[in-house]
Amino acid sequence: MTNPYEQDLDRQPANFQPLTPITYLERAAMTYPDRLAIVHGAQRISYGDFWRRSRQLASALAGHGIGKGDTVTAMLSNTPPMLEAHFGVPMVKAVLHSVNTRLDAAVIAFQLDHAETKVLIVDREFSGVMREALALAKAKPLVIDYDDPDYPADAPYPKGERIGSVDYEDFVAGGDPDFAWSMPDDEWNALSLNYTSGTTGNPKGVVYHHRGAALMAYANTIHAGMGKNCVYLWTLPMFHCNGWCFPWTLALQGGTHVCLRWVRPKPIYDAIADHGVTHLCGAPIVMSVLINAKAEDKRDFAQTVTFNTAAAPPPEAVLAGMADAGFAVTHLYGLTETYGPAVVNEWNDAWDALDRDARSARKARQGVRYAPLEGLTVMDPETMTETPADGETLGEVMFRGNIVMKGYLKNRKATDEAFAGGWFHSGDLGVMHPDGYIQLKDRSKDIIISGGENISSIEVEDALYKHPAVATCGVVARDDEKWGEVPVAYVELKPDAAASEEEIIAHCRALLARFKVPKAVIFAEIPKTSTGKIQKFKLRGLAQGG
Repeated sequence: MTNPYEQDLDRQPANFQPLTPITYLERAAMTYPDRLAIVHGAQRISYGDFWRRSRQLASALAGHGIGKGDTVTAMLSNTPPMLEAHFGVPMVKAVLHSVNTRLDAAVIAFQLDHAETKVLIVDREFSGVMREALALAKAKPLVIDYDDPDYPADAPYPKGERIGSVDYEDFVAGGDPDFAWSMPDDEWNALSLNYTSGTTGNPKGVVYHHRGAALMAYANTIHAGMGKNCVYLWTLPMFHCNGWCFPWTLALQGGTHVCLRWVRPKPIYDAIADHGVTHLCGAPIVMSVLINAKAEDKRDFAQTVTFNTAAAPPPEAVLAGMADAGFAVTHLYGLTETYGPAVVNEWNDAWDALDRDARSARKARQGVRYAPLEGLTVMDPETMTETPADGETLGEVMFRGNIVMKGYLKNRKATDEAFAGGWFHSGDLGVMHPDGYIQLKDRSKDIIISGGENISSIEVEDALYKHPAVATCGVVARDDEKWGEVPVAYVELKPDAAASEEEIIAHCRALLARFKVPKAVIFAEIPKTSTGKIQKFKLRGLAQGG
């Protein structure tokens, strides 16, 4: 029997359009053309100008032959061009690849080649390492220099030399501000590419689609409480999961982006006080910067500022210190593969009446799913059956929904493994509480999160094994008040070999980005199973003083 609701009621251009975050900026520019969209140093960019410049960038890219499926790589700080790229690049159906500005040349070169980068926009702050990366890479993109006119006079890092063939402002000026940009053919089209640290081998390229980013922008508006006239301070790097999709979120409410190149206490407090900042995101180290700032760096401000953090749950003392300083902390959890945070610790007001230990226990939980995430559970990864919701039975945290990545670029095997059984396998181990809140207990993937940055313990171990004196090693996380976690290395030397801690650390510095280098090296016999497998859980216990 024919279903009357499906008969002659087809999808048409009038009633079905692909979801994309690009239209949010178009609407904001039409509705609030004179409203302040971006603050950066002395620059003040309205929504009308933000939209025009994004179209000019798109036009210039199209003029260079960039189109559907081409990769545009950006190695930029939290500056206006990075925001413009989030709209201008997808306007020509190209894919935005944001590079972690803290990576070393070899890893950057791998990403340029793997992504098949056609155009590269690079801030002069990072031109030195990018020059090295380009020398290593097979990719030969058009290189565009961004020379920030508001580069701070007290900059901790000097500008590097120009390495491109054209200046960013000149490139944009050559584009048409009335450029007829294109909607994606399908909301499933790739929008952006973000690389995440793997436990083995090279990093994996996580592909986002237009649908997921559009929905995540709405989710941020809801779960971060982004009201009209919100003012967002960029302490979270935009290269992290496209800044958790906040570059697209602000346009929904016509909010203001306040750019910040480096996380330093005085500029943060100045921005909050001078621009009326209402929201910011960051790792625990940003909270540490705020709480421990010198008295002369702090400023008073009237508003309560929402601070979203997605690392380990903050200790009670940190939360109290943040509250005293005028911040309300929201605890989130997610992965690069889920467009950033997709789980929120929704606080129940009744929990305020609990004693301190009970409140801390509630705050330690990661929480419940974001509104556009259709499924969040804890399962036995072998049987794909849900664990009991008893707060004790360990399983793997799994996700299902429209804010889960499209997959890993050019890596079908890893994609299939990640989506086995119809759920995204996070690799994180946790429990489900009776009220439906999840709590992480450990990581099945050996990833260390230091200052919000992912560090693969395998990558660090590979570097250690290149030292001629190292026989066996294991790298684990150690809790750190400033960084949340730091890598520490346990090293067993070869018979009759000798090496000092300083020598091992210097060796690692020559091979790794600085933030990945072990903060301590402990020489000891490495605990192993009968089959010779290193017992990481014992090393973790030693690292925590157990």
